Amino acid sequence: MSRTVFCQREQRETEGLDFIPWPGEMGKRVFAHIGKSAWAAWLAHQTMLINENRLSPMNPEHRAFLEKEMEKFLFGDGAEKPAGYTPEA
Repeated sequence: MSRTVFCQREQRETEGLDFIPWPGEMGKRVFAHIGKSAWAAWLAHQTMLINENRLSPMNPEHRAFLEKEMEKFLFGDGAEKPAGYTPEA
């Protein structure tokens, strides 16, 4: 039986993640309060941030930036798009 959570991003009961997706307290918070579809939306946004800003997940400064953006995206008012970003037509 799959686990359910009340997703803070989507404001509804939904299927929860299968594992803690990020190290530390932020990962525990995401696991407890974010559903699979909201996490998938974050992963797409994170990929865009990494590509557009040429970030390396191995760089501690870049990981700190991504964690801050993740918190805004999942628990806040949403994260910003990268400067100069234009979606494909």
